[in-house]
Amino acid sequence: MDLRVTDTAYLDWSGDALAIGFFEEQVELTGDLAALDEKLFGTLKELIAEVEFKGKEGSSAATRVGRGSAIRKVIIIGLGKPDGFKLDSLRRAGAASARLAKKEKCKTLGISLPTWNGNSALSAQAIAEGVELALYQDNRFKSDAEDKVSKVEQVQLLGLGGQEAAIVRAQHICSGVILARELVAAPANIVTPITLAQTAETIAQDYGLDLEILEREECERLGMGAFLGVAQASDLPPKFIHLTYKPAGTPRRKLAIIGKGLTFDSGGLNIKGAGSGIEMMKTDMGGAGATLGAAKAIAQLKPDVEVHFISAATENMISGHAMHPGDILTASNGKTIEINNTDAEGRLTLADALVFADKLGVDAIVDLATLTGACVIALGDDIAGLWSPDDAIAQQLNQAGDLAGEKLWRMPMEEKYFEGMKSVVADMKNTGPRPGGAITAALFLKQFVKDTPWAHLDIAGPVWADKENGYNSAGATGFAVRTLVNWVTG
Repeated sequence: MDLRVTDTAYLDWSGDALAIGFFEEQVELTGDLAALDEKLFGTLKELIAEVEFKGKEGSSAATRVGRGSAIRKVIIIGLGKPDGFKLDSLRRAGAASARLAKKEKCKTLGISLPTWNGNSALSAQAIAEGVELALYQDNRFKSDAEDKVSKVEQVQLLGLGGQEAAIVRAQHICSGVILARELVAAPANIVTPITLAQTAETIAQDYGLDLEILEREECERLGMGAFLGVAQASDLPPKFIHLTYKPAGTPRRKLAIIGKGLTFDSGGLNIKGAGSGIEMMKTDMGGAGATLGAAKAIAQLKPDVEVHFISAATENMISGHAMHPGDILTASNGKTIEINNTDAEGRLTLADALVFADKLGVDAIVDLATLTGACVIALGDDIAGLWSPDDAIAQQLNQAGDLAGEKLWRMPMEEKYFEGMKSVVADMKNTGPRPGGAITAALFLKQFVKDTPWAHLDIAGPVWADKENGYNSAGATGFAVRTLVNWVTG
């Protein structure tokens, strides 16, 4: 798809479909809009009246213009109330425009939307992201040829000429989101720990990043007993991935991003039962997918920040070698862990990854993981939980998420709850009581970070969408890639 910006106004544009945004209760056709309607033989006014269009957020409609018009179809997009207008409103409006144009079998699309806070660059980027992400379809595992699907071939963002750099930035970021989507959506017989390592190798080769893959023996030498305890039942080898982006000059800061990389989670000997959603446990590497997606985007954006992308990748399987409930594992910082639930395995892999990152001398660490069902119960499917004892990093991530349109909610680090994780025979258990389960999971992770500012994101809810929502189609969302990019480059 050819995506470009232009100074052409909607009055002068010609093509298959013209999309125009309207704020709620501001759908009167005056000035240039009245002139456009006259040019379109009154079609715009008729469409607004026919569908009782009020400009409410999420509303849209399209119709054909009469013969002889330079525009074949017109699309109207509701932006909601002006005082609720956000950058993500443009992202969603761009997505709605693109989806309708595709549905209406339009090859060329012009989009005319207001700018957010007078910022043309961020506005162009947001609209472009919405278009790119909405039009992406993952048909890799379908036998029907994709060429049967109607395609939008060219999109022009009207009135935003000169913002070519914003379009390029959006495309780099979307390439990372799409990589994350494809990794998370692929089944466990396609994406394995080996696949994740190979993906990291491809990114390193394509963009000149440094790569270190630690095999089982090297992890043993580093004392990664928690990670290897999870990995020991799988027939596939574990892969500890350490991918590093370094800027050309002196880095402004150094950061580490850690993604949980469980390519399949059976639950281990505490096997997931019927109705547990075990068939969706291919998504348990959503953190690693986002981490590698962010690596791809950042490698193309080339910020003046050094970033370490880390994932302890493995499966959690069942065999005669599986860790037992009651086993005691020793993490690489020497802390001992009594396993009271083999299905709480992600935090074990993250423990050794956090110790590894903490020794790199970075300025901050963020880990992200599809860690707990408790977080989904607390915050639903659209919001990720954010835990951090550091106010500065929590604020940075919240701001990064706001710009990305990815919702984060800061949760409490209630230290008292860690009492429920104390063990009679070891330093701690790997799970606590059922109440506050997402909080105790974060408190567990905190035991493996010394003094480095750190935050934990539980993305179990928003990593997957059961139905189309805005610029996310049904399936993997690539959640957190755009937030991570904003955090790194901010």
